[in-house]
Formats: sequence, C-alpha cells, structure tokens
Amino acid sequence: MTVRARIAPSPTGDPHVGTAYIALFNLCFARSQGGQFILRIEDTDQERSSKESEQAILDSLRWLGLEWDEGPDVGGEYGPYRQSDRSHLYRQYADQLVDSGHAFHCFCSEDRLNELRAEQMANKQTPGYDGRCMHLDKTQVQSKLNNGESCVIRMKVPSEGVCNFEDFLRGPISIDWQQVDMQILMKADGLPTYHLANVVDDHLMKITHVIRGEEWINSAPKHQLLYQYFGWEMPVLCHMPLLRNPDKSKLSKRKNPTSIQYYRRMGFLPEAVLNYLGRMGWSMPDESEKFRLKEMIEHFDIKRVSLGGPIFDVEKLGWLNGSWIRDELSLEEFAQRIQQWAFNREYLMQIAPLIKERISLFTDIVPLAGFFCSGMLDLDEKDFDHKSLEQETCKRILQFTLWRLETEQGWNRDNIEAIIKDLAQRMGLKIRDYLFPLFVAISGTPVSTSVYDSMAILGADMTRTRLRHAVNTLGGLSKKQTKKWEKDYREFIR
Repeated sequence: MTVRARIAPSPTGDPHVGTAYIALFNLCFARSQGGQFILRIEDTDQERSSKESEQAILDSLRWLGLEWDEGPDVGGEYGPYRQSDRSHLYRQYADQLVDSGHAFHCFCSEDRLNELRAEQMANKQTPGYDGRCMHLDKTQVQSKLNNGESCVIRMKVPSEGVCNFEDFLRGPISIDWQQVDMQILMKADGLPTYHLANVVDDHLMKITHVIRGEEWINSAPKHQLLYQYFGWEMPVLCHMPLLRNPDKSKLSKRKNPTSIQYYRRMGFLPEAVLNYLGRMGWSMPDESEKFRLKEMIEHFDIKRVSLGGPIFDVEKLGWLNGSWIRDELSLEEFAQRIQQWAFNREYLMQIAPLIKERISLFTDIVPLAGFFCSGMLDLDEKDFDHKSLEQETCKRILQFTLWRLETEQGWNRDNIEAIIKDLAQRMGLKIRDYLFPLFVAISGTPVSTSVYDSMAILGADMTRTRLRHAVNTLGGLSKKQTKKWEKDYREFIR
C-alpha cells in the first residue's frame, strides 16, 4: 500500500499556523513512509471562500518549505483538487445515499429548526435534528420537490448504541450515537457540506491516512457511517493535539498572532517557524532543539507525538528564530535574508511613491517610513490623546475597524478607504477625527503617509495585529465589554 496523506484547508481567511502545523505532520508522515502528500482546497463555503485566500495559503506553505506532490496548482492523477471544480460528483453520491435509504430530503424551515434547538436547550437536551422529515413517504417528498420547496439532504444516524472507532494515536474511541446529529450533506443551494465532500474526495483520491486536529474527533462517527453506507474502506484516522495559547486555551488570533503571513512580515525565518511547529508535541530521538525539515522526515515517527496540548509561545519562537539567525546564517546569508525580507525591490516600490515627495534627504526616510519595517509599535495611552475624542471613543473606533477588516477578503487600498469612510459616517464622526487613532495604531504617529496606503502595503495580517495591539494599549476589552460591544457592532453595521 502506498501511503497517501493530505492537507485540505478552506480558503476563507488568513493562512493559519494551525494549517501549517497539520500540513507539516502529514508531509513528514507521508515522506517517511515513501508515500505522497496531497493538497486539496475545500471551498464548499462559497460565500466566504476567495481566490486571494487560496493563493495566500499556497504562498505561505511554500514559504515555509512545504511542497506537495498533487494539488490545484501542480495537478495530479486524482484531480481536480479544488472542491468547487468537483461539485458534479457530490450530488451523484448524495442521491445514491437517498436511493439506498441512508439519507433523506429535509424541508424544515430555518425558523422551525431554531425553535427546535431553543426547546432542546431549554430542556437541557443535546441539540439536534428530530428526524421529522425522515418519516415522509416517497409521494410526499416528490410532491414537495415538484412544488419547488427548498430542502437539504440529511444523513440518517442511529438513535441508539455507541459508535466505536480506532485512532492511530489515541487507540479505541467510543461516542454515543445520541450525541451525533443527522448531518446535512447537501445544502439547499445544491452545494455539499464539508462532511460529504471530505469523505467522497478522500475515497476518490485514495487517501490512506487522515491526520487532522482533535477538534474533528466528534465528526468521526459521521464519517465512519458514510464510509459504511458507501461500502468503502475508511482511511486510518489520527487526531493531532490542538495548538494552545500560553494560558492553555485554544490558539486564537485574539491572544496570539495566528497568520503565517504575520510571521513572514515580522521577519521570522521560515526554517525557524517550521522547526518550532515540528516541536509542537513531537521531538527528535536525540531531543535536539534545532532541526531542519529533512532531518525531521528522516527521524519521523508519528507515535512520538504527545497528546498534551502543545503551547504555541511567540516569545519562545522568537528565541528559536534568533538562534537560527546567529548560528545558521553566514554574514552574507544574513544580509541577503534582510534584503529579501523588507528591502526587496517589490516592497520598496510600493513605499517609494508615498515618501518621495515628502523628504529632502534620504535620512528622512527612516523617521517617516520606518514603521513599514517594524513589528509591534511602542505605543502608550498618551499617544491617543486627542482634543475632540475621548480615549474610549478611540478604542471603539479601533475595535470596530478591526472587526470590520477581519471579514474583508479583498485587501486593497480602495476597499480599505471605503470601509473606513463608511464606519466614520455611521459613527457620526468627521473622517479626520476617525482616522486619528488609526494613524497612531498603524504608524505610531498621527502624521504619516496615507493610512489607507499604509494598511494596504503592510497587509491584512500586520494591520489587524497592530489594531489589536492598539486596543490592548488602551486597556483592552473585558469579556463583559466585548459582549456588549459585539452587540453594538452588529446593530451598528446592520
């Protein structure tokens, strides 16, 4: 048997370090077994998926040194490798499940489902579909379909007993079927959900081992059931421990920068980031702290993975990165890496038009544009003192802008300007006042190059991180305040 492992990211946001972490372990396992590593784009969420996000994922993984044998950009025997290009397949398999009696059409409205969920939660029951449409006869179903009633396709799930499956790292796992919902397989718009597309694609692409995060353990019964319904052999399942913040909570962008692009923009070496991710719950046989990807593959044994939640600590990553810079780079390589990082022609040509007309001497460049090559700015509460704005208003501007920009996929100057002007108008503020805290957060000073251009050049990841840093400089948000402001924000942008 040829081992075939895969990574299947969704292009719905910034390329996450968790994606790189899982990709690394899939690649190392496949290579150590003489197998293949496949990259598949799971873009079933058409509303949130974007080509820009997909490209960012590909670029970021390649920057780290992770290369795939098959994928949307390199092709392969089992393509296409983008789910949006495979949509015709999923309807065929969903209909097969309906015809065999393993799935059914569900016509329940969203209002009914919301009422059902509220009632179940009030009764302290596990929320889930109650099987109402499962009992419709074929004549009733066909009549509703002929009338054009909106429907989804759900899978049937046992109401009693226990699902047992084997995990490559964890051994036997049992989950009560009563905790497993009747999963939607095909949405009303005709697109598949993750669960159906995932199983169909893994089978057709001959995936032998599914190495994924432990958050998918509760989905394993649904997937096992689908494999049984189709009469297919299920791949070996291996659920990796989740990356954690230093406080042991699940790694999140609110407590830690999570985008690979952020670490690239900050000046981390890709070798150091990959080295650090390799140490997340795994170690070399000789316990060496520094190792390259080639060395990790040579000594890789997935059984050495520890199930304790590995802590992703940016300070420790910084220490490791410094060690790589000092010990692994010659002076010539060091100078070359600096040039590639921030003084390459492409990056400088974006900055040059903003500063050329504002300087008299080249020595003016650093005070004016140094923030383009900085990480987190050294900010103080006093930096946000303003004659017309309270600091609380400044914090509100920063937080609302952050929330709005976190959902923006088309990251360019015009979109950023339109978003900020719309927010200023909704908040009833003059644009120059609204821009004040943004200038400070992004450039460290209220007078600088265009903040719209600066955000576009710095990129989504660094911009959002600096906005979060500025909010924290102003005291941050408590849980209670976050909840209230989130409600205000939803009303605000409605």
